[in-house]
Amino acid sequence: MEQLAALGSQTIKNIYLKHGAKEPFFGVKVGDLKPIQKRLKKNHSLAKELYQTGNSDAMYLAGLIADEKAMTKSDLQDWVHNAVWYMHCEYTVAWVAAESNYGFELAKEWIASEDENIATAGWATLASLVAIKPDTELDIEFLSAQLDYVAEVIQSSPNRVRYVMNGFVIAVGCYVSSLTEKAKAVAQTIGKVKVNMGDTACKTPEAYSYIEKLEETGRIGKKKKTARC
Repeated sequence: MEQLAALGSQTIKNIYLKHGAKEPFFGVKVGDLKPIQKRLKKNHSLAKELYQTGNSDAMYLAGLIADEKAMTKSDLQDWVHNAVWYMHCEYTVAWVAAESNYGFELAKEWIASEDENIATAGWATLASLVAIKPDTELDIEFLSAQLDYVAEVIQSSPNRVRYVMNGFVIAVGCYVSSLTEKAKAVAQTIGKVKVNMGDTACKTPEAYSYIEKLEETGRIGKKKKTARC
């Protein structure tokens, strides 16, 4: 924690506050966490301790060094229920959950939650799963049904849920070639998704254009090695 405090920046802190971060945190650049991650590698016990601090920077670092194989379902449930803002829900929790042994099980549970943070984590976990799992390990029928569901409810869903649902459509279209055309059709149906990004310049990507651009490069269906980046 002393190392993280020393790396903190008021400038970065102000940026994170505009994005919805909540105290306590120091304002550490993600890039400055990478050398610590490289040094620590995977450390299950330390990751759990860091997450329990409630400090946003420490919680994000916890996700980077978490041992996904050692994470229990209970650990992941604890993490999602204690996630403070979208960097935890959409990245920390979703990445580790997707790489764990409980990704699909928890994603299916979380997307049905009425809690915005938990539902956000669920859709983000599904997006990560399609990006890293071979198609033979994916429930294609389930994913197809979720595309239909997103087309129906995205515009009336909570703010960050809209954002990650849109990301789910993009992920399926980019990483599951058998569903690319359907994902593009859904993307056309939902059109531009409006998300309140607060006092920031961030924009929601247009799913159809995103998938189409990747298609033009011939990279549809090419998986990532890990969810974490």
